Amino acid sequence: MTTTTVFSDDGSVDLHVAAGIATITFSHVKSNSLPGTLLRSLASTVEHTGERDDVRVIVLRSEGQGVFCAGASFDELAGLESPEDGKEFFLGFARVILAMIGAPVPIVTAVQGKVTGGGVGLVAASDYAIAVEQASLKLSELALGIGPFVVGPVIAHKVGVGAFGAMALDAEWRDAAWAEQHGLYTRVVPGAAALNEAVAARAAQLAAANPAAVRAIKRVLWEGTDDWKDLLDERATIVGELALGEFTRAAIRKFKLS
Repeated sequence: MTTTTVFSDDGSVDLHVAAGIATITFSHVKSNSLPGTLLRSLASTVEHTGERDDVRVIVLRSEGQGVFCAGASFDELAGLESPEDGKEFFLGFARVILAMIGAPVPIVTAVQGKVTGGGVGLVAASDYAIAVEQASLKLSELALGIGPFVVGPVIAHKVGVGAFGAMALDAEWRDAAWAEQHGLYTRVVPGAAALNEAVAARAAQLAAANPAAVRAIKRVLWEGTDDWKDLLDERATIVGELALGEFTRAAIRKFKLS
């Protein structure tokens, strides 16, 4: 069964379910960036898909062969009018993360290209991420006058506080080998064909495994995150206020003109 939700300029989220494997594909014309509408749809799709009796594993993808995810929508960031608007926008990332780690089934993510900002949070919230060698990543938020506050807990959960702090403070690219070494990527493969093959094989293996055992492993992977709803709400408040500052406004204007 296939269902598709389309949001014109705001992108789309597609769902396909077959043989116990649910494939969720998100898309946006601007490097698979994530405006608020798309974030809400993605969170809802992950949450409801994980609850289905006919789903044993979720595969998360983005459209195309280029960038996996460029993070927050710059157009939406530029249009924020109040700290409350900013908080609500960044809560969109919190809801996706909470839906991913709270899903009772494992999430295998296929990373076909570079990842920036909030997209790194999606990778970190995955249970098993397979990436191509070209899939470098960075946390670019500090360059915009904000910080990776909402995605920070899930990234630190995967790589440790020290490595997360380095990513947050230097905002530099890290290659796929670094991401694999630090646990953001579970496996790195040579290219698109190898990626598709590896993701399909891993999803099939998980779909065929004892579902009770797989679900128990999923719970163990995310132990200690029960308070994250409140934590991410607090973090969204911080970044929502920073997003309205003049430094951030000027940085976004400069970026949009470049």
